[in-house]
Amino acid sequence: MQEKINPTGTLSNVRVLTINGVVAALYVALSLITPFAAGPVQFRISEALNHLVVFNKKFLWGIFLGCVLYNALFGYGMMDVLFGGGQTLLALTATSLLQKKIANPKLRLAANTLFFTASMFLIAIMLHITAAAPFWATYGTLALSEAIVLVLTAPLMYLLNSKLHFADRF
Repeated sequence: MQEKINPTGTLSNVRVLTINGVVAALYVALSLITPFAAGPVQFRISEALNHLVVFNKKFLWGIFLGCVLYNALFGYGMMDVLFGGGQTLLALTATSLLQKKIANPKLRLAANTLFFTASMFLIAIMLHITAAAPFWATYGTLALSEAIVLVLTAPLMYLLNSKLHFADRF
C-alpha cells in the first residue's frame, strides 16, 4: 500500500532545509568578518546563532553545518571539523533537550551559554594536539571568549525572538 504524499509535510521539510541552509551560510559569513574566529582566542560573532536553538531546536542542524563548513574551510581542517563540530553538536543537543524541561527562555539562554563555555575544553584539546597550545591556558581563553560572546548576544537574540518568533519559523 502506497502512502499519500502530504504536501504540507513536504513544504515543511523544504522550509526546514532552506532555513537551516540560510543559517549555515550566515554562520560562515559572520565567522569570516570576525577578526579572531580561530585559534586560542575566538570571538566569533557567529556564535550568537547558537542561541537560536533556545527558541527552536530545528535550528540545530543549520548552526552545526555552518560551524563544520567554517572549520573545514578556514579552521584547522579535519581535526577542527571533528572537535569543533562535535563541541557544537554536544552543546546544541544539551540545550535542545531543555526545551520541554525549562519553560523560561532566559534560563535556557543562560544554560546554553554555560554548555558552550564549558564544552570549549574540546577545542582546547584540539589546539593542544594540532598547535601544541598549552591546554589549561587555551581552555581558559577559549571559555572566556565564548562566554563573552554568548553573554553579550543573549539579550539581542531574546529581543530578536520577541519580534521574529523563532519558534514559529518552521
